[in-house]
Amino acid sequence: MEYPICPSCKGENTYHDSIQFVCPDCGHEWTGNEVEEHDDDALIVKDSNGNLLADGDDVLLIKDLKLKGS
Repeated sequence: MEYPICPSCKGENTYHDSIQFVCPDCGHEWTGNEVEEHDDDALIVKDSNGNLLADGDDVLLIKDLKLKGS
């Protein structure tokens, strides 16, 4: 029997658990009756404050290093 792929992580290792499908990779559970949304594989990128980033936005990366004896 062919099981559907996970709508959350697109994993193929799904199984049927009595009344719903389960993805062991991400833990997502669904009944299979939900309407699938097609987002045309759009990548959604957010900054640390939750703001959406678009192509051309500038991003500054900061890495704090802990120094011994300072």
